[in-house]
Amino acid sequence: MRYLLVDHITEWKSGETIRGVKNVAMSEDFLEFHFPKNPIMPGVMLLEALTQLTGWLEAASSDFRNWFLISSVIKCNFYGFAFPGDQVSLEITSQTAGEDNRKRYRGLGAINGKKKIVVEFEGDVIPLSDIEDPEEQKRHFNLLTRNLGL
Repeated sequence: MRYLLVDHITEWKSGETIRGVKNVAMSEDFLEFHFPKNPIMPGVMLLEALTQLTGWLEAASSDFRNWFLISSVIKCNFYGFAFPGDQVSLEITSQTAGEDNRKRYRGLGAINGKKKIVVEFEGDVIPLSDIEDPEEQKRHFNLLTRNLGL
């Protein structure tokens, strides 16, 4: 199964930052068992949403030649829960470019201005064509940005 955890990209600046949102819907299948009768979005899914947003930053910044794959979490703190009906604001900021296509990012997830996750992670930049069709990803990006020329 594949989860697409970025519902909308609201802004981005090439190579620097990207912002988006994840809407937590009661129909998300991972909420059925996390936890029965008390649905909470798993923290690792918030981390995955931030990682996917980082992939979009790399793709858009490279004219859809590159993608980001996380390899290590440097530091991650959780400050609360994301419940069905919440809209999580996501933000990624580039920290440093490493050696050999390795990069580090800082991610923030917040609900109504209250932080829920702050993470610093790093990973590798790989050719997008190794894992996806770049043209299809361009179309998906246009959908996520609502074709507003971001």
